[in-house]
Formats: sequence, C-alpha cells, structure tokens
Amino acid sequence: MNLIDIVKESLKKALVRAFPDHQESTQDIQVTSATQEAFGHYQCNSAMKLAAVLKSAPRAIAAKLVDNLENKEGVFSKVEIAGPGFINFTFSAPFLSQMVTAAYRDPRLNVPLPQKKQRIIVEFSSPNIAKEMHVGHLRSTIIGDALARLFEFLGHEVIRLNHIGDWGTAFGMLIAYMQEEAPEVLRGEKRADLPMLMHWYRASKKRFDEDAAFKTRARLAVIKLQGGDPEALKGWEMICEISRVAFQEIYNLLGVKLEERGESFYNPMLSQVVADLEKKGLITLSEGAKCVFHEGYKLPLMVQKSDGGYNYDTTDMAAMVHRIEEERAERIIIVTDAGQGLHFDLIRKTCERAGYLDPKKVRFDHVPFGVVLGADGKKFKTRSGETEKLIDLLDAAIQEATQILQKREHTLSREEEERLPKILGIDAVKYADLSSNRISDYLFSYEKMLKFEGNTATFILYSYVRVNGIKRKIGEVDLRKERCQLEHPSEIELGVHLLQFAETLQAMEEELFPHFLTDYLYVLAQKFNAFFRDCRVEGAVEQNSRLLLCDLTSKIMKAGLTILGLETVEKM
Repeated sequence: MNLIDIVKESLKKALVRAFPDHQESTQDIQVTSATQEAFGHYQCNSAMKLAAVLKSAPRAIAAKLVDNLENKEGVFSKVEIAGPGFINFTFSAPFLSQMVTAAYRDPRLNVPLPQKKQRIIVEFSSPNIAKEMHVGHLRSTIIGDALARLFEFLGHEVIRLNHIGDWGTAFGMLIAYMQEEAPEVLRGEKRADLPMLMHWYRASKKRFDEDAAFKTRARLAVIKLQGGDPEALKGWEMICEISRVAFQEIYNLLGVKLEERGESFYNPMLSQVVADLEKKGLITLSEGAKCVFHEGYKLPLMVQKSDGGYNYDTTDMAAMVHRIEEERAERIIIVTDAGQGLHFDLIRKTCERAGYLDPKKVRFDHVPFGVVLGADGKKFKTRSGETEKLIDLLDAAIQEATQILQKREHTLSREEEERLPKILGIDAVKYADLSSNRISDYLFSYEKMLKFEGNTATFILYSYVRVNGIKRKIGEVDLRKERCQLEHPSEIELGVHLLQFAETLQAMEEELFPHFLTDYLYVLAQKFNAFFRDCRVEGAVEQNSRLLLCDLTSKIMKAGLTILGLETVEKM
C-alpha cells in the first residue's frame, strides 16, 4: 500500500468508528499531497464536505476523526488540525524507513500489480500512406508510446495499434496517376521511395481536381481496388510497403513498437455497421447521406456518403465495434490532436446508443493534444515555411546534442561519443513533449530542451549518472539485507518522494497525462541533489543506509524514464 492510501484507509476507519451511522460517507474522504512542507506530507480537507451530512462543525468533525485514528503514533509523527478543519499528516521517520526498505526489496518498487488484469488498446501515431510523417505526428507517437508503456509496466495486456490511413479515394487517384506516369513502378520494374510517392500524390490530386476524365479513371481505380482487382491490389500493396519502410525508420529511431491495423482492415465490416445502425433506427437521411444525429450537436456522424461511399466516420465506427466485440478490449485509448475531439465525441455517443459501448464494461478515452509551435509562436515549420518532416527534426536534435557534447569536457570512449548524442537528442525531444501538459500547445526549442538545468531530459539523465557515480565510487556493497534509516530532513524528503512513485503512476493511469511523471522525476532529481549536498554517503557511519537510498533513487529514475520511452546512460 502506498502512502496516500494509508492515510485514506486510516481516515475511513476513523470515520466508521466516530460516526457509525454514516459509514457510506467514507467515499467522501479525499486526501492530497501537502501543498507546502509546513503542512506535513498529506492533507485531508473533507471535513468541510462532511459537515452538511454529519450536521456538525468541520473542525469538530476533524477532531473526532483524529481522535479515532488507529496507531497514529507509530505511523505518523504528527497529525494536526489546521484552519476551519484541515487535517495535516506527517509520517514518522521509522515508519518511512520501513517503507523505503520494503520498496527497495520489492522488484516492482512498491508498485502493485492490478487486482484485475485488463486488455487495453492504445491507438496512436496513425500516419497516412504515401505521405511523410511530420512534426504533427510527433505528439501522438510519443504520448501514445508512453501510455502504452505505463499500462505494460502496471501489468496489463496492451495492444498497440497503428491505425494508418491506407484506403479510400486517394489511392484510386494515386494508382490511376502512376498507371499513366510511372507504370514501370507499379509493375515492379523500377523502385520508388516515399518522396517520389508524395510528388505523385500531389500531382494526382491536382489532376483529379482539374481533369474530369482523370477523375472518372481515378474513381474506377477505387472501385477496382475495393472490389479486389489483383492488379490494383498489387499496386496498393507496393505503395503501402514503400511508406511502411519510411515509417519504420522513424519508429526505430524513437524506439516505438506498433501493430499496423490500417483502415483497409475494417473495409469488409463497413456495410454491416451501417446496416446495423439502420436496423436500430439510428440512421437519418440528410441530402442523400446516411447520418446519425445527436441532441446537442449541430453536426451529425455521417456513416455513408450520398454516392454510397464510406468515410473516416464509418471506419472508426467499425474499428470500435471490432475492438469491443472481437478483441474484447476493456479500455480503449485513442491519441490524436485536439481537432478530432468532436469526431470522437460523436463516435462515442453513436456506439453507446447502438449498444456497442457499455461505459460500465468498457472505458473509452480520447486523448487530445495541442500543436507544436516554433519560435514565432506559430505552428512549427521549416525556414522555407513547409511543415517540418519528423525524420529531419529528429536528425537535427541529434546534431544539436553532438555539438553540445563536443563543447563539454568528458572522459567518454569513442563508442560512447558516438552513442550518446543519439540518446540525448531523442530523449530531449521526447521529454520536452511529454513534460508539457498535452492539452496545451508547446514551444519547440532545441536550445531549451538540451539544457543541463531545469526540467529537461538532460538534467534528469545527469542526475541519474550522478547517482550511479556514487555507487561506482563506493564499489560493490550487498544491500539486500541492509535497512534504510532516515534521519536527516533531506533523507526524509527524498524517502517520501521515492514512496510516491506508485501514486504518481496511478494518477497518470487515471488522467492519462504523461507530465505527471515528468514532474515527479524532475522533483526527484532536485530532492536527490539536495540529499547529496546535505548528506555524505561514502565513508559515513550511515553509508550503507544512504547507499540504499541512492540505489532506490537510481532504480525509480530508470523505471520512470523507461515508462516515458527514454533511454538511460551511465556517463555524460
């Protein structure tokens, strides 16, 4: 059990003893971390909320709760009532020492396995075939990977889906254009790359808009593709494979693993979904299109166009049905930009009304995020004004890290000199993104994200290296049977923060905000540096106890960084 749960359970038991006729009020007990060190470690402000139910003054309620706490002397060094009825809790050093020792001996670092293992689908990244990944894909890929890693660490079964755009009119245009301008590529006689596909795609779109005859040929190509024409399918598969290779280069660089499940996968299910919605009386015809209207929404969900074709809405409906009914997902998380918020609200509403999605059995979360901004405060673009290619952005981060390291004195081997810039550069990009509240836009700056001070990956990694440097300097010490004895205030502060790792992950699991964990790691690095400043480790009487504290710090830092998708280093 973690610290916040210990306080909650103590208060709930105290409430049952103090007010036996109001046991249902235990659900109103809320505990938070103290906002200031002067207020102890945790605070409970629930007495004000309970006052109306218990028909008593908040301070009197707080006093009764404190009087009925069990074993408060052994667990807490201080329990105080402040203001109109706040209860402040300070854990005792001996109890914290026991908890830190137990966390150190626990392979899971005091993070419990779930009471019930869930099957969780996380959909993220989701680029479009025949288009290069750009900076707009950065946030979805990084945030989605961090959430998938979190649920994997917590012990759930995670399916990482890459819902790529690989179907529809665009492919008819592209295939028709290539049949005329690059038939040797479609026949497999000549190789092509993604920039060539993008050029052909733009040219095909221009011709589609301007040439009626070409538009007809493109639509016929779509019909052939959807009908399973072997030649059309061969061309489509070749186009997908060229894009796949380019995407994988970026995923390898980011250390991200995904299972491709493109729009084409759901194509056979689209007509069935529309027919079922009609059968359930949810379809309304609007100018020939089949739509689902919802009260309070101006726009409907269009599941079939007036020409009989299907669209993004239809595919996402089919995807939700498949994930719930076939894959038996218990939680579905989709990571896209905030502009998709209305779309997924309509998907959710439609699925609930159709009976596909029961919120009591399956939790659905759309995880929105803001845009990446350049130095001018506008959408991040290249100097020429074009959208930044993601591969170029990542390469530039590695080059920036290389230049910074070249200016610093170090004792790195040649292998470390070659490996470190890539880790620092990619980690810096990831951390800068994840440390921003995902709902907000954030300013992209290589200079800021690679600084050795402040809330950056470089600062966290430097602190991690410092911790391990202490361990290396002292040498091998068997800490398995050692006990931690927290006495100095800086030791206690560090110990409490280490024990808050599990509750940080629980908050991230519930709210799906990766910056909860980056904030935690930043404070951890600060508290460790304060401990290192105030408490001698090597050669001190308390050496082994403090070394245990250092080693636990190292383990939790590494676990936290790994959840965020960041690599660690031993030297900098």
